[in-house]
Amino acid sequence: MNTASGNPTLHFTAGDGTAIAYRWDGPQDAPVLVLANSIATTLHMWDGTIPALTAHFRVLRYDFRGHGESDAPAGDYSLDRFGRDVLELLDGLHVQRAHFLGLSLGGFVGQWLAIHAPERIDRLILSNTSSWLGPADYFDARIGELRSAPDMAASARAFLANWFPSRMLQSPDAVVEGFRAMVEATPPQGLAGAFAAVRDTDMRRTVSLIAHPTLVIAGRDDTVTDAGQGERIAAAVPGAKFLVLPTVHLPNVEQPAMFEHAVVDFLSIRQVA
Repeated sequence: MNTASGNPTLHFTAGDGTAIAYRWDGPQDAPVLVLANSIATTLHMWDGTIPALTAHFRVLRYDFRGHGESDAPAGDYSLDRFGRDVLELLDGLHVQRAHFLGLSLGGFVGQWLAIHAPERIDRLILSNTSSWLGPADYFDARIGELRSAPDMAASARAFLANWFPSRMLQSPDAVVEGFRAMVEATPPQGLAGAFAAVRDTDMRRTVSLIAHPTLVIAGRDDTVTDAGQGERIAAAVPGAKFLVLPTVHLPNVEQPAMFEHAVVDFLSIRQVA
């Protein structure tokens, strides 16, 4: 699939044989910024954000295993495997170091990378995420529902209700319908595998090891990863900045100008110097 820029979606093969989809946008000589998505979405969740980011960065985005155009192997996934997918992608593309922006599940991956491969990350943005989401039986129940559901329609309704404000859900909205299509196209075993990774992750102690310049963004009305969870990450990471936006779970979609300004300002050369 191509977006308006015309850049193709490419694939690389991870160490365990899983094909991972990715794409580049932006000038080749700009600093690299990696984008990592929310669970149950694809790299196209960033389509509206790309024009603002590519004015400053060479943007690399990808589909998690189990999502989009990536393979969806059966079984539980792990945060370690999600993180290593990114490292193997960077290795294959000869990218030694990059900024990283992760939203929701992408924020989990960003934390893992900053803890376990700090030399590969420059500046870090963690949006609408947490270091731990529980309890485990909640995710076990969701996994069980996926195994018995006839399709992904119910999952899509649940995600949309958690991602968007009521004003966007009450009448037909092309953006919302695009996200519905993403969820409904997600392989059930891929979503179940990702749920297992979140279920088994707890970085509440190790997040304090992050030493990178870090911006934590939270949504004021987010019920998935509430603002308190973002505030706890910011308090644990030395020197981290904390920003609350008037949004639910997808600030890049709901308040794109605010989100893009915060991202570009934090990653700007002026602040790095």
